[in-house]
Formats: sequence, C-alpha cells, structure tokens
Amino acid sequence: MNGFLWLVWLAVIIGIAIWAFGSQKRLRHKALLQAGPLSDEDLRFLEDHFDLYKKIPPEIRTHLEPIVQVLIAEKNFEACGDLEEVSREMKVVVMAQAALLLVGRDHRLFSKLRTVLIYPEAFSGGRNDGDETVRLGESWESGTVILSWRSVQRGGEDERDGRNVVIHEFAHQLDQENRHADGFPVLKNRNMVGNWSHVFSATYEDFCQDLDKGRKTVMDPYGGTNPAEFFAVATETFFEKSKQLKRDYPQLYVQLKNYYGLDPIAWK
Repeated sequence: MNGFLWLVWLAVIIGIAIWAFGSQKRLRHKALLQAGPLSDEDLRFLEDHFDLYKKIPPEIRTHLEPIVQVLIAEKNFEACGDLEEVSREMKVVVMAQAALLLVGRDHRLFSKLRTVLIYPEAFSGGRNDGDETVRLGESWESGTVILSWRSVQRGGEDERDGRNVVIHEFAHQLDQENRHADGFPVLKNRNMVGNWSHVFSATYEDFCQDLDKGRKTVMDPYGGTNPAEFFAVATETFFEKSKQLKRDYPQLYVQLKNYYGLDPIAWK
C-alpha cells in the first residue's frame, strides 16, 4: 500500500472513531433526557441510606437523578452469597452514590462497567500471593464492581466518617478508564495534567511520611497502600470530610474540586 492510500485509510479510521464517540455521546445525552427524576419511593430509599444526599443542592439533584436511572437501566446487577436478589432499593442507593462522581463532570456513565455484584456482608477475595482476605468492596478493570451491602449501608448512613465503599470503588472505576489504576484518571484537558501530577505526587509522599511518623491524618491510612488507593481514599474524604481535607491538603482539595466539578464545602 502506497503512502497516499495509507493516509486515506488512516483518515477513514480516525473519522469512524470520531463518529462513534460522538454517536455514543448523543445516545448518552438522549438517555439522560428521557430518564427523568427518581420516584418518591426511590427518594425515601436515599433518605434512609444515603445521608449525604440530603445536603446536595436541588440544582445538582436535578442532574444526578437521571444519571441514577440510566445507570440502573444499563448496568447488570447480580446477587451473591446468601443474598437472594438485588432489590430496587439497593440499586438506587448504590447508583446514587456512584452518580455523585459523575454529576459535575463530562462523563461516559462508567463506560467500562458492566456488572455490580452485591454480597449481603463482607466477602472473601484472593490476593496475588494466593491468600484469601476479607473484602468490603472491589473494582476490576474488566468492568466489575463488588460490594458488601452491609458496608454500603454503613458508609452511606454516616456521611462524616470519611469512609464510603461505593464512592471508593467507583473512584477506582474512573481511575481504571485509561486501563491503569494508578491514581491518574482521564482528565478533561491537557492543561490539568501537570498540576494534577505535581499535586498528587507531592501530597501522596507527604501523606505516606505522616503515616510513617505515626501522625493522625484526615484520610484513612489505607490510602498509603499505593497511588490508586490514595486517589480512592482522597475521593471519599473529599465528599465526606471536605472541610478537613481542604484545611490539611488545600492543593489536593482544589484538584479534586476541579476534577469532579463540585465543591462539597458549599453544600449546607
């Protein structure tokens, strides 16, 4: 194939990719417009199990609720262990918390996510060394999130403890959109890359030093495991302990605020 034909084929491939991306975006937009708000019964589920929802401003809820509806419709849910079924209540509570990570951003509805597995309690999971460990949640790059319903309830019903298994695992899903869970999710423009890299690297290093010295931190120590866990834990803290996070790590707060397009401190 000569150079001219190669360029033609390359242009065709790029054109198809751009068309496909634009088509998917239009379909997402159409689905969100058609979804509509949650029912009164759904809202009661959230009042019972998602305490932070009460603080979300009405203008943000208006955009969040259709995202919840579409996520429930498009994603597969499976009951695991002794759980007989994944109820509508469970779906609404899980996806409302997950949707919080999308509502302020240009998003793709967790495009890689296919299935949400829910256990009634903590579950066993294998490590790379073959040992079994007790887990509250997991996120797989292959498009699966696994959750303990008991942990979902505990995390959602206490919006001040800085721990929320749904927010944590779905933050991993965002991190995994670029095929690597490394604390460096897909950013909305290239101008953000330098600041994100600098701030997250420096803050992660400071955080790990604080842990090594036995200092108490606003973020869960599990965030010191690796950069991917640091991003997920920082996200939990951003939504549940926003004032404390901004006080202790102001630059990190700004980066998360820009990334998620939200400012939880402003919520009353």
